[in-house]
Amino acid sequence: MRVLSILTVFALVAGTDAFTVPSTKLGAANSVASVPLTQLAASQVAPSSSLKSSSNLSEVPRGGVVSAFKNMDIPLITYFIFWYVGNYYYNISNKLALKAAGGKTGFPMTISSLQMGVGCLYGLFMWVAPDARKRPSITFDDIVAMLPVAFCAMGSHSASVFALSAGAVSFAQIVKSAEPAFAAVLSQFVYKKKISKAKWACLPIVIGGVILASVKELDFAWSALISACIGNLFAAFKGNENKKLMTAPGIKDRLGSVGNQFAVTSLLAFLMSVPIFVIKEGSKWGEFCTLYKTNPIVSFNLVASGLYWYGYNELATMTIKKTSAVTQSVANTAKRVIVIVGVALVLGESLDPIKLLGCSIGIGGVLLYSVIDNFVKSS
Repeated sequence: MRVLSILTVFALVAGTDAFTVPSTKLGAANSVASVPLTQLAASQVAPSSSLKSSSNLSEVPRGGVVSAFKNMDIPLITYFIFWYVGNYYYNISNKLALKAAGGKTGFPMTISSLQMGVGCLYGLFMWVAPDARKRPSITFDDIVAMLPVAFCAMGSHSASVFALSAGAVSFAQIVKSAEPAFAAVLSQFVYKKKISKAKWACLPIVIGGVILASVKELDFAWSALISACIGNLFAAFKGNENKKLMTAPGIKDRLGSVGNQFAVTSLLAFLMSVPIFVIKEGSKWGEFCTLYKTNPIVSFNLVASGLYWYGYNELATMTIKKTSAVTQSVANTAKRVIVIVGVALVLGESLDPIKLLGCSIGIGGVLLYSVIDNFVKSS
């Protein structure tokens, strides 16, 4: 029931690309409250000691609490909340499915591909459901232009799932926190986007924190470390290719919304993943089907993790539209802290002091990397 209730909220939140709180109604409701009471009193009665004491009301800011709520970006706050919640539950359900299916020697690529497939079914449903989401009117050339993003999305997700199957969730998340280092190298040397010296100075802190966190990692595995690094590389490529796609003339208008962009990208990523899992684990497909039918831990958590994966990623994509890159990076950093600590407590993973120290240094370095340019410019 807990999963169904959360997914229902995902459908309500992610199903619409944006919603706003009408300010005219709130403004009308506050119009009377915003008039100082002393003005009304002074026009009808003579001043008295009681009225003089009440004259301080005119110093209270107009609108009060209602005005503060009126100025809040409720959609953005909702996106952030359910992005975090979805990512938290995704990591738990994903790890449970992988463990029940045999870990890294089981079916990580099959589970990774089917997770994207489950998410795509939700995306397709949003196109056919009444009044849910308008279908995009993209061309074949648009699809070709989106293939690099889709391939990188597929590579990032598949590598991350394999890393989670080979080691602890907390360890994979710590390594994933070093993604800015990969993004900086690619931006500087591949996409020719200059990275400031201040940002470069932050990268040794990030990498040092990851190394320190790995020293006493009880579930350390080279396969998990290498897979997480490959996931970082694909994620860095995906970020840069996504920016190129968003600036491509006409594609944004034909897609119609951020939700449609993510849906099409996910669908293409899923189709690309099918040949890979067939080649790698296709010979064990019958064994997986039997496991899926007989083991409810695998079947339930596979479907749940697919829906969580799609929901939180779509909400994260929506936050990009409403915030800056710096805000996105800081929010992503905070998300990893919650996931590392929360999932470790739920799944009983190690939280050695050295590991926590390295995690703190690495994630703190990521946070500094995100905001350092703003500090340098203001100084």
